[in-house]
Amino acid sequence: MEKDNQEKAGKSSPPESGEVHDIDYGAETELHRTLGTRHLTMIALGSSIGMGLWLGSGTSLIDGGPAALFLGYLLSGTMIWAVSQSIGEMAVMYPLPSAFVQWSSKFVDPSVGFALGWAYWFSYWITIANELQGVVTVLSFWTSKVPTAAWISIFLVVIVFINVWAVKYFAEVEVAASSIKFSWIIVVIISLIVVSAGGAPDGGPIGFRYWNSMPFTNGFKGFLSIMPTCIFAMSGSENAGLVAAETANPRRAVPRAVGSIWIRLSLFYILGALMVTITVSPEDPNLFGGSGTNASPFVIAYRNAGIPAMADIMNAVIFISVLSTGSISGYGGSRTLMGLSHLGMAPKIFSKADKHGRPLAGLAATLIIGGGLAYLNVSTSGATVFSWLSNLTSLFTLFGWGMICLSHLRMRHAWKIQGRDPADLPWKSGVYPYAPIWGLFWCILLIIVEFYLSVWPLGGSPNAKTFFANYVSVPAIIVAYIVGRLYYRGPWWVDAATVDLDAGRRFYHDVQDEEAKPASSKSLWQKLAFITE
Repeated sequence: MEKDNQEKAGKSSPPESGEVHDIDYGAETELHRTLGTRHLTMIALGSSIGMGLWLGSGTSLIDGGPAALFLGYLLSGTMIWAVSQSIGEMAVMYPLPSAFVQWSSKFVDPSVGFALGWAYWFSYWITIANELQGVVTVLSFWTSKVPTAAWISIFLVVIVFINVWAVKYFAEVEVAASSIKFSWIIVVIISLIVVSAGGAPDGGPIGFRYWNSMPFTNGFKGFLSIMPTCIFAMSGSENAGLVAAETANPRRAVPRAVGSIWIRLSLFYILGALMVTITVSPEDPNLFGGSGTNASPFVIAYRNAGIPAMADIMNAVIFISVLSTGSISGYGGSRTLMGLSHLGMAPKIFSKADKHGRPLAGLAATLIIGGGLAYLNVSTSGATVFSWLSNLTSLFTLFGWGMICLSHLRMRHAWKIQGRDPADLPWKSGVYPYAPIWGLFWCILLIIVEFYLSVWPLGGSPNAKTFFANYVSVPAIIVAYIVGRLYYRGPWWVDAATVDLDAGRRFYHDVQDEEAKPASSKSLWQKLAFITE
């Protein structure tokens, strides 16, 4: 049984046996709690598996080389592991509409929450634009006769259609799309090992030829230059925190999701990147960002191996992935606006949801701006637009990941100085405080690295255009923070001793598994897609 209990003072009393109740921090949400563990896991994963991996790996291979690409995804993987641990603890106890925005406001400072919320909303519609641009690139593999604007218009309508479905059906679409991605990556890993060993119709054994001849195409600076693409590729995993607000039982769903996300992303990114580096030359002109057809390195690997059917299937899976990530960004953007509105940081219209639990005003704002930005691709090359937008998104992501880790550290600090026992946490990370410290350290360091690369870009000389194209996200965050400071004033930090640790909290006590259903009521995907559990 579950109860909502809002008290004017923002305090709560312990629940009676067998009950769950929570207090919404800022306002009562109209979202429905209809999602389960598999929905939460697959939506978070689906957010991360899109253009960054399938296409962005091509630009990274050119700029950094095989060793740089592999190490870049390895480092990014450790960062998202650290972030997922912080999300796990906080999302179970505080499953709020915009998650990390409200956590930052509660434990760090409202000005930080204001800057983070708007930065993340910017990143969501930037991602929509980037994924729509990716759709154009993917489809150009088959035909270049359809105008770019036509493709963008068609699939923007598709993304809108997916998002205006009831949340339950939206989630099922994402489960299906993510299941396809997971099933196919296993095929990719096995088949490209065979290709590298010389088992393909065309070409002989490849082995680690490219690792031996050109592990780093542009040295250490080349490695640094590909980190924005690696971060962009893994961005979106933090959406597990957002989805927790619409999950029936976060205590069950969130730990399972965050505990497996980084492992599955490692399967995708680390092993996937390794397969690319042993089968595709960094000098292949057809790589995305090169001078040829601008195709995915995965597609090129199959085409060069003389397996055109696999190349076509690979391109189709990429198409599904890119479209899925675009639709999830509409979901994330609308929920972020809802959380901002609940905190009084955005117009009240964004706090409302319809009877199906859809925040339509937030969806409209996110999809209209993201879709409009996608039309930049009409007059500019896809690789150039990708570079601009991924750099913008990666810096927003680094800021977000860093604030999630910092919020976790501050939450635990408040918990400690208020005399509470960590054993009372509904779910506790086994690697605290090392994981959030690790994640925060690398976020700060990479933001500094990006400043260096924006001033002294790879293969170019310092100029204002390159600097602002690559680093404008940071001034935008600073401006948003200053606006927040001018409005909220007060101390620079929230006083940990006065933080209301029960406001917005969901209490758990003797709760039965709310997701359990008779076997006969399970959907087809629940029965078949065992990989999602």
